[in-house]
Amino acid sequence: MRRSDSSGTTFVFTKHLSAISPEFKSEIGEGTSVQWPQLPSIVAAPKNDGVTATIKQTPGAIGYIEYGYAKLTKAETALLQNAAGNYVAPGTKGGPLALAEAEFKNGDLRAWISDPKGAEAYPIVSFTWLLFYKDQDDAKAKVLRDLVEYGLTEGQKLADSMGYIPLPPNVVEKVRAQIGAIG
Repeated sequence: MRRSDSSGTTFVFTKHLSAISPEFKSEIGEGTSVQWPQLPSIVAAPKNDGVTATIKQTPGAIGYIEYGYAKLTKAETALLQNAAGNYVAPGTKGGPLALAEAEFKNGDLRAWISDPKGAEAYPIVSFTWLLFYKDQDDAKAKVLRDLVEYGLTEGQKLADSMGYIPLPPNVVEKVRAQIGAIG
């Protein structure tokens, strides 16, 4: 099963597959929408709900959906082999370990972890970003900084229940260091 629509989920999935397989990278590549092989066994469905429904209706089918959707709908998930050779379950143990490997350069908080190396790191992870205009009037800037701080504190306590992976402490520290740039 694959997504028929353009999606960030496809981007993260194909970015990982391209990182671990030169053949996949050269033949299919990475992106929000890629040219999958035209085989009768590769069925496409739109969005997480379409992929999930088609998997559930097709004996033996596998596919990819975002972790939060799988968690909240109680969809079955698979252990995946990571770079260290270990099979790891998705969730709040291996996800933060993978996110902790992110390398942020020059204060830029956009980072991709295409094939984390940690022994217990889940191999396919991504961040969710907040995008703000850097220049705001003072009142709006304060509200936005407070929003980010809430996400780094109280929001982290809710992350798992909402299907998100809590940020590891080193990432929280990097984000907190950039809050002052909103203003």
